[in-house]
Amino acid sequence: MIEIRLLEGPNVYRLEPVAKIEVAIGRRRTWYGQRNPARHALVRLGQAVPVRDWPDDVAALAAWLKRLRADHGGGRAGLVVHRSSDPGHWIVTFPWSAAGRTRMIAEAALGLVERNVSPARTARLTGGQARLLARWAARIGAADTTAPTWLRDADRRIPIVSISGTNGKSTTTRLISHILVVAGRHTGTTTSDGVLVDERMVDPGDWTGPGGAAQILGRSDVEVAVLETARGGIVLKGVGYESNDVSVLTNVTADHLDLQGIHTLPELAEVKATICRITKPDGWAILNGDDPFVAAMARRVRARVAFFSIAGRPPAIIVRQLADGGRAYLLRRDILVEVAGGRTAEIASVAELPITIGGVARHNIANALAAAGAARALGATIEQVRRGLIDFRPNSERSPGRLNIYRLGNRIVIVDFAHNEAGTSAILDVAEGIAGGAAGRATPITVIIGTAGDRPDDSLRGIGRIAAERAQRVAIKETRNYLRGRTRESIVGELLAGIRSAGTPAAQAPVPVYESETAALHAELNGAAAAEAARTGARPDAARIVVLMCHEEREAVFAMLAELGARPLDLGSDLTELIPRLQDRRRR
Repeated sequence: MIEIRLLEGPNVYRLEPVAKIEVAIGRRRTWYGQRNPARHALVRLGQAVPVRDWPDDVAALAAWLKRLRADHGGGRAGLVVHRSSDPGHWIVTFPWSAAGRTRMIAEAALGLVERNVSPARTARLTGGQARLLARWAARIGAADTTAPTWLRDADRRIPIVSISGTNGKSTTTRLISHILVVAGRHTGTTTSDGVLVDERMVDPGDWTGPGGAAQILGRSDVEVAVLETARGGIVLKGVGYESNDVSVLTNVTADHLDLQGIHTLPELAEVKATICRITKPDGWAILNGDDPFVAAMARRVRARVAFFSIAGRPPAIIVRQLADGGRAYLLRRDILVEVAGGRTAEIASVAELPITIGGVARHNIANALAAAGAARALGATIEQVRRGLIDFRPNSERSPGRLNIYRLGNRIVIVDFAHNEAGTSAILDVAEGIAGGAAGRATPITVIIGTAGDRPDDSLRGIGRIAAERAQRVAIKETRNYLRGRTRESIVGELLAGIRSAGTPAAQAPVPVYESETAALHAELNGAAAAEAARTGARPDAARIVVLMCHEEREAVFAMLAELGARPLDLGSDLTELIPRLQDRRRR
């Protein structure tokens, strides 16, 4: 037995509470394979495995579960066997309505299979087997009958928009909330930073699971719920409510792989798409048309679909959708537009949106389009969407740790929550744009990398490689509160291996390792800058862009920057100062 887990709401297996029993057959083996496997190697987590393919022990387990459920008021219907991508792992699921009784039935079935007790009612049991069955029956009968805690549609009074994806969840959530608040709607929000009401923090912490949703949905002072929904909550507990009115899936890239039996990008997409599968038929699923894993989910939802895309030439799936009179949110000649029913409406220009930094932060153009689609699906007007997007500034109060930019003399400091390969690339796109662009970069870039230990080796090495390929100097900061089962030496070693694999000057230079985020940033802004100046002959305060991947000491980092005299930049008013080449574009 690997685990018995009661999922209390919609999940990757079913859109209702299910008991999940995972077992391993045969010797334990480690998963290996491609992150994006070919069709023949693809495992669909929610797909039922035909009875003919069940191993004997799994068939016996399923038979005992059916018998015990029937004997103790749990019914017989709904049992399904699934395949895991972990070698030899099998998962049995069935609906549940009484927590203690269901868990005891699962334990009894496993115990009876382990003792080779036949599940056939006609089987002749030995005296010991009969007594064992009787003891389990007594335990099942005495178990509690607590019901699942998910919120049913009949008890829900406000609309819900759910946001998931690998990158951009928090930013998109904050954007949607801001548009709605600017439009005059009382909004409850959950993010990885906390629970907010009308953008005011009421409970700090990571509330992206069903607990955060319950907080917002139980309040009487909000009119709409905007709920960031992370992979962990879906996998470990299920979604905390029966359905939503709008869902947003931002993208699917490598992150949190090799956890809870999820190893590939299609599997990760399948889990995250749970929020789209529970969108009501008259609601909207807002999908990233540029991401093939996300766009493919259009075939699996009941709701109406609207795509968003920043591609110069939209993908074929969007072209077909628009030809049929569908809806999409697109970037056309640096203008965000809505196309619906063959008609085009301009929302705002990229230059007007501070969060895009004049178009340098292309990932935030995508986030803005996604937010526009969600807000429109909730009834916001084009003008309300425009006002909300123009008014949103990614500062340390409204969007902490997401593209917060400071000026310290001639140096620019970027503090961002980037924590995977895609996030590292996105924040370095911004750094290069501020530096002058890849074609003629004049300002050197230092990037301080590091992330939690629950990333697989290939992800850690990928972060290191990308940093060394694109920055002139790389440093490593440790996140010792987020080792998550690894040793600090293991995390640093994998990051260093990725850096060395780049083969660039940054990869060949010494790479300092700092014990914390504040220590790393302080050293790179002071001592390291002086050492670099001594080596190159440049001034210690020479222009430099320093990027910090910040995870665990965000408030301390902001406080340290304030003590050093760093000034937070307003990405509206300070934009042309930050990127001088935008001045000519704005004059035109």
